[in-house]
Amino acid sequence: MDTYGTDVLSRTQINNLAKVHQLPDPAWLKSDKYRVSRGKYQMPSDETTNASVPVTTATVNNVVNMQVDLSYTENLVPAKDPSFVKFGNFEDLKTIISSKMFYPVFITGLSGNGKTFGTQQACAQLKRECIVVPITVETDESDLLGDKTLIDGNVSFVPGPVIRAMERGAVLVLDEVDLASNKIMCLQSIVDGKGVYLKKDNRFVEPAPGFTIVATANTKGKGSDDGRFVGTNVMNEAFLERFKITFEQEYPNQTVEKKILTKVLDTFGMEDDSFIMNLTVWAQTIRKTFEDGGIDDVISTRRLVHIIETYAIFKDRVKSIELCTNRFDDDTKSSFVDLYQKISDDGVSTEEVTGVDLDKADGEEIPF
Repeated sequence: MDTYGTDVLSRTQINNLAKVHQLPDPAWLKSDKYRVSRGKYQMPSDETTNASVPVTTATVNNVVNMQVDLSYTENLVPAKDPSFVKFGNFEDLKTIISSKMFYPVFITGLSGNGKTFGTQQACAQLKRECIVVPITVETDESDLLGDKTLIDGNVSFVPGPVIRAMERGAVLVLDEVDLASNKIMCLQSIVDGKGVYLKKDNRFVEPAPGFTIVATANTKGKGSDDGRFVGTNVMNEAFLERFKITFEQEYPNQTVEKKILTKVLDTFGMEDDSFIMNLTVWAQTIRKTFEDGGIDDVISTRRLVHIIETYAIFKDRVKSIELCTNRFDDDTKSSFVDLYQKISDDGVSTEEVTGVDLDKADGEEIPF
């Protein structure tokens, strides 16, 4: 029932009003002083209210808790990861980002080799803001550019991550961009270095200085012929053409992976050089077999990190490998575990596996 403009309220109406507005029980209003008849109470005048209505601590706290601190500004600069080791195209990517030019880059490579992570760490070292947007087939214009929503009873336009990156001059990372549908074409003018007109907000947004785009993908935008990356799509050629260069990201060589795994294990206060050596030889062996077409699965750098993290928990080498290879089919898992046990028992070297002397190839990509 609407009680606005009413001078006399029932006990039920008073209780309901207090409940709706989260106020303490107004026992003072239900006293004999304001009762005009059975269960009916006269609302006090403004003068009376100012003079006699007690302002409780609970009421004051409710008002304070509703206030918003408008001075807060979020920090979008990624944190430096102590386990990060640079390799591959990292220095070139860092040079591009440090230039603060608009220079869209496409990074392609197998999963788990640090495409997105490396970009974030380049931004961390340069103290550049970075916004990572995971792309899926469901990603649309509203997800990217923004949409209208209800805020405090008013319909307002909320900018999407792409617009936020443009306005802040940040590095925008389109993660797994080859999973996108043709709805990604709403970014056409942005990838071209121009602004974008927001139809839902009736304004044109120009990119701030420093804004640029890095797209990561497991394919080159032509789909996955071998079916390894289900869900990837053939992308529009005009969209792909707007990326100035493409980096082909390979897995790091054994020297780099040893450094990575050593740093990861060190974060747990542990060290095990022989286990790390065997793991890197094991991974390089599997990758060479994969490159030669002998197997359909591969051990990524991310998978090696998972094994080290699992080892830090269970303190069991073989168990850690078994748990982290359970995602593969039974035959593949068994062959991977058997290969590790052979390497660890026989002390097989990288040179025997790959034909490359690690000492002579230190700091260089192993050529396979």
